[in-house]
Amino acid sequence: MEKQDCMANDASRPARNGTERFFLSRFLKTPHSVGSVWPSSRYLASKMVRAIRWEPGVRIVEFGPGTGPFTETVLRRLPPGGRHLVIERDPAFAAFLRKRFPQLEIARDDVRNLRSIARERDFLPVDHIVSGLPFAGMESAVSESILEEAREALRPGGTFTTFQYLHASLLPTAFRFRAAVKRRFGPMTAVGAELRNLPPAFVFTWTKPS
Repeated sequence: MEKQDCMANDASRPARNGTERFFLSRFLKTPHSVGSVWPSSRYLASKMVRAIRWEPGVRIVEFGPGTGPFTETVLRRLPPGGRHLVIERDPAFAAFLRKRFPQLEIARDDVRNLRSIARERDFLPVDHIVSGLPFAGMESAVSESILEEAREALRPGGTFTTFQYLHASLLPTAFRFRAAVKRRFGPMTAVGAELRNLPPAFVFTWTKPS
């Protein structure tokens, strides 16, 4: 934990400014798929990984990493033998991630192909899924397909964590999405709010039944 705090200090601010500008440019080009004008904060990132058990050999998949705020947090904490695979459909974000994290396993693909992607990389079963996708703005058929892939790929006891912005969490589509996750995973096992994010957000975690 101390290592994380040291690496997240103001000395990294110039790099972060460049990341924020790039993220904004992608939002302006594809607002529906990016879902926000600003990348997630390190505070939100810290809450997004709370459900992960940092055991040697852990397998973590990240949906829609964007510029990598959650990715950065996972890579700092990854134990020996642990693997972190990100799935990013946007070619510009994927190229940005390759430069920022040369050691990262990246699949430039659709998360609806999760099982085939993971199977090809000997990544099954998955222990934890962390998602930065804007589910509240998706069509139900798309989010349902993603959730089915997630449920099938996760091991029993594995976790699925995502977030919704405070204002978006009250939308009918957000309620429908949470209900869809509950049908597959049961009730939430953890929920929390992060007010230091822009915009503020709720973090939700579900655990696949054993």
